[in-house]
Amino acid sequence: MASIACFLHHHTAAIRTWSSSSSTTQRYTPPLKPSQLVCRSVQKQAAADGVSAAVVSRRLALVILIGAATAVGSKVSPADAAYGESANIFGKPKTNTDFKPYTGDGFKLSIPSKWNPSKEREFPGQVLRYEDNFDATSNLSVMITPTDKKSITDYGFPEDFLSQVDYLLGKQSYFGKTDSEGGFDSGAVATANILETSTPVVEGKQYYFLSVLTRTADGDEGGKHQLITATVKDGKLYICKAQAGDKRWFKGAKKFVESAITSFSVA
Repeated sequence: MASIACFLHHHTAAIRTWSSSSSTTQRYTPPLKPSQLVCRSVQKQAAADGVSAAVVSRRLALVILIGAATAVGSKVSPADAAYGESANIFGKPKTNTDFKPYTGDGFKLSIPSKWNPSKEREFPGQVLRYEDNFDATSNLSVMITPTDKKSITDYGFPEDFLSQVDYLLGKQSYFGKTDSEGGFDSGAVATANILETSTPVVEGKQYYFLSVLTRTADGDEGGKHQLITATVKDGKLYICKAQAGDKRWFKGAKKFVESAITSFSVA
């Protein structure tokens, strides 16, 4: 049989020699690339095997090339991670633990996982209410009421719709006459500013979306961000409302309120 010896070679000058006071010669070998791998076959029993050294060398080179191609084309392990990402060493898909899915009677949405169910009922037709563990001002409600409308657009524009369900913005605790300070008009105890409206279509169903900032004369938090989405289906008006105080809105509550409201849809 022929024994095989493999050596690494470089296509350019591979040795640099420095002279020193001693007789020792230091050698520097440049970095080698995989393509610079050369195998030589030393034939010891060519006559007995009947195989030439050249044939053995070619076969061995072919095996090495196939092995290298297999390694390059192999699938990346799930444990590998891009720069700036944590490695998923177990190869399991990542899940969003900030929210939990909820399916109700004819609707579905995602609820912040740290919010708890509440038995409080604020509005007509309310079937669901969740609130933040640490601040009840941050909460979410779903209301279902009968309607003779065929589509949400039958209520008019989004602003027209809001005027018909303005009870969603909250009750005033003071109804007397007042000349309040802090930016409110004389005789008024609350203001509501519509910050944004849109009319998205989800799976062929028309929705209304409104973002409203409300302020009350006796309130705190600097006001409340109230997001409302609504649609009509099978003679029912579906409304989802989520809110957070203005201070907490800019401290992280915005993410949870917006994600919850945009996840709402009728089944």
